[in-house]
Amino acid sequence: METSSVSKLLILFFTALLVNSRLLQCSITYDKKAILINGQRRILISGSIHYPRSTPEMWEDLIKKAKDGGLDVIDTYVFWNGHEPSPGNYNFEGRYDLVRFIKTVQKMGLYLHLRIGPYVCAEWNFGGFPVWLKYVPGISFRTDNEPFKRAMQGFTQKIVQMMKNEKLFASQGGPIILSQIENEYGPESKALGDAGHAYINWAAKMAVELDTGVPWVMCKEDDAPDPVINACNGFYCDAFSPNKPYKPTLWTEAWSGWFTEFGGTIHQRPVEDLAFAVARFVQKGGSYINYYMYHGGTNFERTAGGPFITSSYDYDAPIDEYGLIRQPKYGHLKELHRAIKLCEHALVSSDPTVTSLGAYQQAHVFYSRQGSCAAFISNYHVKSAARVMFNNRHYNLPPWSISILPDCINVAFNTALVGVKTSQIQMLPVNSKMFSWANYDEDISSLGESSRITALGLLEQMNVTRDTSDYLWYTTSVDISPSESFLRGAQKPTLNVDSAGHALHVFINGQFSGSAFGTRENRRFTFTGPVKLRAGTNRIALLSIAVGLPNVGLHYETWKTGILGVLLHGLDQGQKDLTWQKWSYQVGLKGEAMNLVSPNGASSVEWIRGSLAIRTRQSMTWYKAYFNAPGGDEPLALDMRSMGKGQVWINGQSLGRYWMAYAKGDCGPCSYSGTFRPSKCQSGCGQPTQRWYHVPRSWLKPTQNLLVVFEELGGDASKISLVRRSVL
Repeated sequence: METSSVSKLLILFFTALLVNSRLLQCSITYDKKAILINGQRRILISGSIHYPRSTPEMWEDLIKKAKDGGLDVIDTYVFWNGHEPSPGNYNFEGRYDLVRFIKTVQKMGLYLHLRIGPYVCAEWNFGGFPVWLKYVPGISFRTDNEPFKRAMQGFTQKIVQMMKNEKLFASQGGPIILSQIENEYGPESKALGDAGHAYINWAAKMAVELDTGVPWVMCKEDDAPDPVINACNGFYCDAFSPNKPYKPTLWTEAWSGWFTEFGGTIHQRPVEDLAFAVARFVQKGGSYINYYMYHGGTNFERTAGGPFITSSYDYDAPIDEYGLIRQPKYGHLKELHRAIKLCEHALVSSDPTVTSLGAYQQAHVFYSRQGSCAAFISNYHVKSAARVMFNNRHYNLPPWSISILPDCINVAFNTALVGVKTSQIQMLPVNSKMFSWANYDEDISSLGESSRITALGLLEQMNVTRDTSDYLWYTTSVDISPSESFLRGAQKPTLNVDSAGHALHVFINGQFSGSAFGTRENRRFTFTGPVKLRAGTNRIALLSIAVGLPNVGLHYETWKTGILGVLLHGLDQGQKDLTWQKWSYQVGLKGEAMNLVSPNGASSVEWIRGSLAIRTRQSMTWYKAYFNAPGGDEPLALDMRSMGKGQVWINGQSLGRYWMAYAKGDCGPCSYSGTFRPSKCQSGCGQPTQRWYHVPRSWLKPTQNLLVVFEELGGDASKISLVRRSVL
């Protein structure tokens, strides 16, 4: 072969390599209309799926279902406290394998929005911050504070560098097309004034200088400085406009439902209203919509924040907690996405021409440069349908609805007309039985005797536990004179315990004396009850329980948890204040210290076997049983209705907190029309807020799976059952 021919082939070969390399890389920019991918404006449909709220074995199926549902983008927060549980010690394994999750998104052909934060809110423990961050000297969260900024920058840089090393930004050929810094900072910014403004400017500059090659976003932050795009979160965002005319209109959280809290009802957002909100946003010029959540998942372990947030984070999302499609929400939104995509060329080419069709009716019309036309015809009336004339044709519009006409003639979709059947969910018992139940009583007899922590006065709970456990024992003693009147039949003394949250169990001389609980709205509460005291020394043991740390609020890291004051009333000498006497402290339970939840730990103690069905229900008891994994691939759950409050583990892995707190609310009729709020469509009144607890199949072995339950209040463990979630 001649030299010139070889040279030409080499040139062609290297040219092809260069072209292919460029094809793998994406240019991500924006203008006033949309995000541009390789110079092309796009209408992008996104959905939130949080990797720690499902298992790696579930990820591909979840993402495939999202893609089949018409999504272009997967959105996730990055959970700092999961990734750096102690300073400099990182965890990117299992459910926290962020790179694997993003590469799964890439494998399925979708883009990704990486919301680094690293504050996430998200009904997640401590808002995503590691608890050790609170104890960095001189720190103050989310403000113009050097210790906080150093820590935040360090973690953000680590995540960005990890993404760069794996070539995961679109500028490198990866799926990440957007990144978020901070999260819903607007209320804090306003409250903090100059310090908040300085902090948000610093955060934006710090992020942009990381040079990811993709745009940065700040949600609910009107002051987002250039080139960061400010975005909207809410049930509706059609009234939102970006803070500069050259930025696109992005909706980073279109709330598909709402979270649940123990003692509250289940909140369900009708899909007709959600579709109406999305169509209304698009007809006003919106070009990016992210459903929060598209799959909510499960708050495994003690990751639920709030406090009082349930282990279930189902969120009434299109894909339910267990990974199953929820109809009609999934299918109706899929049809909405198809209709919007049919209009995409016109939507990104022009601003709408708005025409009034009646007192509550409008037409938004878009034209492409090629002359094609798309229209959104709306009826905002809450109760009345309307018949309107548009382009010399009549159209019937249900109340509170929008019809989408991709060619300005034919209706491809109406938000209120649902053509998808509602899926029927059943929780059916499986054949697998729990084997040989056994119990082990939590040892409270020696509390305070050899405590390494003693203090005059009551210590704040988180400062003692550092969130290594939900549980903190406060123990003291009180001497009672033999001459006290109540010992001779007078009215018993009363104990008052004032607590900053979240739950409390009282024990007098080793005997359970009562409980009290706060709520998410009122964390502070007071236990008041008669106590059985005897002549001589009496031991008072108070078990204070955290039900998830706060996740939102101005400087929530300063909020107190635990017991604030203790008073004893009804003695002959009057009131006795125990607050400032000597208290002993024990972090966690003895069973936790012995690791009873693991197969090795469970075999290290003597369990009592026998018929639990006839055993008196006891507080502060550990239960264990073994079971075989059922056949099939349907999702599994534990039915915990017979229990009270506590935590549950399978093969050493935590399913989360359980609590048969009965739901109080207004579960009246629900209409899709009219402005939605969580109080509008409630269900489950008079039932436990959460009865079933997700058991990932990947956590199970074929046989001899260890189930461990710690029950605080007293429940009937013999009635716990394994169920499969089936869709009809």
